[in-house]
Amino acid sequence: MNTETHMTTEKFALITGAGSGIGKSAARALAAEGFSLALTGRRREALEETAQAASAHGVRTLVIPADVGQPEQVDALFERIQTEFGRLDLLFNNAGIFSKPVSLEEMSYTDWQAAIDVNLTGVFLCTQGAFRMMKNQHPKGGRIINNGSISAHAPRPHAVAYTTTKHAITGLTKATSLDGRPWNIACGQIDIGNAASEMTTAMAKGVMQADGSHKPEPRMDVEHVARAIVYMASLPLEANVQFMTVMATNMPFIGRG
Repeated sequence: MNTETHMTTEKFALITGAGSGIGKSAARALAAEGFSLALTGRRREALEETAQAASAHGVRTLVIPADVGQPEQVDALFERIQTEFGRLDLLFNNAGIFSKPVSLEEMSYTDWQAAIDVNLTGVFLCTQGAFRMMKNQHPKGGRIINNGSISAHAPRPHAVAYTTTKHAITGLTKATSLDGRPWNIACGQIDIGNAASEMTTAMAKGVMQADGSHKPEPRMDVEHVARAIVYMASLPLEANVQFMTVMATNMPFIGRG
């Protein structure tokens, strides 16, 4: 559907978990940089709000509700992107969930599997879909940015499922980078600590620390994350940010707290 000239001037991105928080902020920032956007998540109404904000920058938007942990829904997602956009230049794997905070022995299989499905399987399935498009489109290539976490480096108490999935994302990022080399597909990971969003509201009130105490934690404006993603996305494919950490300066991570 696209001419060669059109394909090289318009940039296309897919953002998962685009209905709120980091995904919504990243959508606005990428739209301001000229990316047309495919937006996916579970809540259509929230996605429509993101699309409306992005459209103010004069870019095209597609709202495609989907559960990224379900292969058939991911297949349909990429079929729609192929039909409507014809190519994909950027995938931001952002969708993720927290599990109920419980100690390891109390984690239910249902909650464990839910975290695996969204935080890990969903990232794999979307990476696979993007890889196939980027490998076969002309010009070839594209960029994949995975939302890791501070939890990809150090766990919080009572967060075994989330921590495990985020450690696994680091391995997936490295494997994607390696397998992407022949096809001009770059993959990097942004590890985010305490961005102010719906998912981190509890941190401002007080969350469990490694010593068992409960303390409020500093948070940072989510727009700082969006700016970092724009930087990663703006690089030519010959350059890559392999890993970046963006965090609230005084959050408990470096040293003992």
